[in-house]
Amino acid sequence: MMESQKLDVSSDAAGHTWGGLKLLPSTVWIALAVVLAVIAAVAVIGEGMGRFIAMTVVSLALLAVIIRLFAGEAARQRTLRIAAERQAAEFERLIAVRTRELSELSTHLQQFAEKEKSELARHLHDELGGLLTAAKMDLSWIQSRITEVPYKERLVQLGGVLDEAMNLKRRVVEDLRPSLLDHFGLPTALRAHVEHVCTKAGLQCDVTMPDDADTMPKDVQIALFRVIQEGLANVVRHAHAQQVRLVVTADAQRYLLMLTDDGCGMKMDDSAFRWSHGLAGMRHRVGAMGGTFGIESSPAEGTTLRIEIPRARAD
Repeated sequence: MMESQKLDVSSDAAGHTWGGLKLLPSTVWIALAVVLAVIAAVAVIGEGMGRFIAMTVVSLALLAVIIRLFAGEAARQRTLRIAAERQAAEFERLIAVRTRELSELSTHLQQFAEKEKSELARHLHDELGGLLTAAKMDLSWIQSRITEVPYKERLVQLGGVLDEAMNLKRRVVEDLRPSLLDHFGLPTALRAHVEHVCTKAGLQCDVTMPDDADTMPKDVQIALFRVIQEGLANVVRHAHAQQVRLVVTADAQRYLLMLTDDGCGMKMDDSAFRWSHGLAGMRHRVGAMGGTFGIESSPAEGTTLRIEIPRARAD
């Protein structure tokens, strides 16, 4: 067994040596051939001390050639390593640049979408709302002057349709841009939204937040509202929970938002979880504000969504 291992080691060493020799340029091979020819000539015609000196000189020459061989190979490997490191650094730089550009583009698109939603909500509220209100007033005028029963019944039906249209307009406007957020700030808007959604879904809810959260800039307030809105929608769709709790706290350095449910939870390594567009959108919104976004969850133990926003960015 030992002899076999020695043979394998010798074979490997021979292979590495031959691999290095194959890298030699033709001039080195010519020099080696000349040296070998000199050795052969000295061995044939040399005598005594002269043969010893000649063999020594030739051996030193061979040693110098071998050293040059390995030094050249080391230099070549070092050059390749430096080139690979430079290429990797360039790739990392390009990836960082593209990631920053995509992040800025995503932030711009989100802000642009919010602006469009706000303008559309304003048009629906002002223009469509005005038209529906005018139609309702005209209908009331006609109803006061029509006494025939068939016509009065149809006018009542028309009034019901107009009421449904006005309710639909109100819901669409609220979905596009929560009026409570613009008029009363984030605490009131979040509390009303969470209570409305939980009541509609049959969930118990508990909302706790500081009063000074409404001092945040409007863009931060709408971003946080959208994040909680998306998180609560995920709870209603997937969690099978019975209770939801939203806690907002603040100190001198940060705002902390925690949305917790007692639902079925999820596996953090689930591919569907990792590639969820909703979660990616929430994470990007929070990151654009300089905050951190985290999720703690495990099967059958519920889910906690945790958001931290620096106070300097939010105030």
